[in-house]
Amino acid sequence: MSKNITLPGLIDPHVHLRDPGQTTKEDFLSGTSAALAGGYTTVMDMPNNVEPITTLERLEAKLAGARTQVVCDIGFHFGTLGDNFEEFPKVINKVMGLKVYLNVTTGNYIIDKPRLLDIYKAWPGQKPILLHAEDDVSDLVLSTLQAVPKATHICHVSSQAELEFVIKAKEAGLPITCGVTPHHLFLTDKDAERLGTFGHMKPFLKPQADQDFLWQHLGYIDVIESDHAPHTKAEKEGDTPPFGVPGLETTLPLMLTAEAEGRLTRAQLVEKLHTNPARIFGVTPDDATRIEVSMDEHEITNDALQTKAGWSPFAGRKLVGKVTRVVLRSQTVFENGQVLASPGSGRIL
Repeated sequence: MSKNITLPGLIDPHVHLRDPGQTTKEDFLSGTSAALAGGYTTVMDMPNNVEPITTLERLEAKLAGARTQVVCDIGFHFGTLGDNFEEFPKVINKVMGLKVYLNVTTGNYIIDKPRLLDIYKAWPGQKPILLHAEDDVSDLVLSTLQAVPKATHICHVSSQAELEFVIKAKEAGLPITCGVTPHHLFLTDKDAERLGTFGHMKPFLKPQADQDFLWQHLGYIDVIESDHAPHTKAEKEGDTPPFGVPGLETTLPLMLTAEAEGRLTRAQLVEKLHTNPARIFGVTPDDATRIEVSMDEHEITNDALQTKAGWSPFAGRKLVGKVTRVVLRSQTVFENGQVLASPGSGRIL
């Protein structure tokens, strides 16, 4: 007889649903369907669309598109290249945070690094600033935080050096949190060789020693974030394969398998997939929202995925923890592989 567990609805502060602009990769309906299949009842979408979400007008258009399509709750992060400060007060009550790219990633959204301090001074209120900040910019981030100590979330920490920087900042009492992705916890540069372009992502997959350091210092990691970044197989097999891998449907099974192996506790899992992201990004959990999960072993297969990407770097892995039912505000919205929610039934945060 299979063992089933119940968990609170998961919260992912870091997804790329590609809508608007790249809906062959993903759209609001397929992306939030993938979220439900993975046990997520709330996701937060990044601003690096084809037209980056750096104005109120673009944000409003994105919100309008989401409003009729999403099947789970969704919030949005705003973007900046350091030249749109007049937009900040217009959008502050419509977004979850501000995303700043200090390193190259999908799209050309990297800021001029000396602008970081100005961005911190211009961003109003208490909502977090999210940074794509790999090893070479840690001194800049530290000095900026010391000058303007605003809530800061470092996305997808992947190396010992990055996490050591976060630990140093935390121990100095600075308002910093961080997230780590499943691909950096469960894949290394050796897997990148095997996966080829399907293991091509930013930050790149790191050596085993970096991954070991992340696991050994899990207590300093606030959030497990999927960084769901879907691309089609054709794009990944093309001449210029884009960065990114899908992750919404595999994150929970990977983490529950790690729990079964004794690598983290159930309390840590809930903390990093629900409690901390809710606290950091100001989400009020709903008591009538939960997920039910079968702890039977199952194999990840590409054809069972809801994402338009249609592939996973974890395909073929045998994992425990398959979401069988999702209840959102007392309504069953996903059951036994089927999305039951109507498009547009999710809420905009």
